[in-house]
Amino acid sequence: MQANDVRVLKNAAIPALAVGLVVALVSTFTVGAAGALAALIGVVVVAAFFVISLVAVAYASRVSPQMMMIAAMGTYLVKIVALALALSSLSDVTAWHPMTFTWTVILCTIAWTVGEARAFMKLRMLYVEPDVKVPGHVGEK
Repeated sequence: MQANDVRVLKNAAIPALAVGLVVALVSTFTVGAAGALAALIGVVVVAAFFVISLVAVAYASRVSPQMMMIAAMGTYLVKIVALALALSSLSDVTAWHPMTFTWTVILCTIAWTVGEARAFMKLRMLYVEPDVKVPGHVGEK
């Protein structure tokens, strides 16, 4: 991972973990230990899904810049489908509070996405190579 990727990961993970901690504390007092367990599992699910996609996109960008967008869209699609499947398949679990799990996943996903978008907006990455020589083009002097 490059330094930019680590910066994006940090700026996305901190808000998501903070939201997860708040949900865990609130659910501990309102629902009990089952709510806290659900919130912690929800945070882990969101963090795992987003870290995997960030690592995949970072790897694809090193292999080929043209593959980066394909990797980003592909991991996004897989991530959303997998999150929907996880939410629907884990809705009847009795070991933790399913509604707390669902709300934790939703809120942490929003927090992670906002943090990641904010981090990307703050990065000063070149998206145009300034001194590229084009074959057959006569440059201005």
